[in-house]
Amino acid sequence: MRLGVMFDRDLPPEQLIPFAGELDGTAVDDLWVVEDLGWTGGVSAAATALAVTSRLRVGIGITPAPLRNPMLLAMELANLARMHPGRLAAGIGHGVPAWMRQVGAAVPSPLSLLEETITSVRALLRGETVTLHGRSVHLDGVSLVHPPAEPPPVLAGVKGPRSLALSGRVAQGTIVPEGIGPAQLPGVRSQIGGGADHELVVFTYLHTGAGTAETVEETVAGQAEFLGVSPADVVMATGTPAEAAAQVKSMWAAGADTVAVRPLGSDPLRHINALLSAL
Repeated sequence: MRLGVMFDRDLPPEQLIPFAGELDGTAVDDLWVVEDLGWTGGVSAAATALAVTSRLRVGIGITPAPLRNPMLLAMELANLARMHPGRLAAGIGHGVPAWMRQVGAAVPSPLSLLEETITSVRALLRGETVTLHGRSVHLDGVSLVHPPAEPPPVLAGVKGPRSLALSGRVAQGTIVPEGIGPAQLPGVRSQIGGGADHELVVFTYLHTGAGTAETVEETVAGQAEFLGVSPADVVMATGTPAEAAAQVKSMWAAGADTVAVRPLGSDPLRHINALLSAL
């Protein structure tokens, strides 16, 4: 069972360096960085976090497949994996459809694109020469000059039933978004299928103690809309530190291999330290 922490996209990017340094000295296993349209680039954030830490695994959660040519993405991931062996996890997803349309990157079949991207990226990272003339991806005899000796795991960041099944077929792990709770995780596991070594990463919002009730309420409303559920069904690690810790433990018990908390507010370390003291 792994505990991760997300560096929230709304925090100033320059805060990532001291934030990562602080986390590196705790019992946290992972630091997850974000690639959302208009915020920051996930690969550059991961490179920074890896360079200023010595122990943490750094996860990219997640790169949108429509914005990333699979050859270029494999080159970037291989570079990081060679410089920081065993410390990178790479998430790839569909991208938010509205955002992809905004930048002219929408595709006719997001499922095909994601499957072809993950399949080709994984093969390239294994040092293979790849030729693929798929529905969305076209590669002709390409390979990495410097493939990593230890290829990083490639995970799919997805939420729908068909995408979860795709992840089980082609990825080494699955990342599910904030708001999904213990009651849903057995069903998610069932839809994914895959083997026992398929890592299930669950993102969840974290807030302990008093304050920022308005922020929590706005977050719940937005995530409920994204998931297509009632706000009452959005699960978060909130309340007292003990209550937040109990929620994290319940996710592990329900089948999550990694729970990555996303602290709300401008003082994330306060919530992280409170959670760690209660776990």
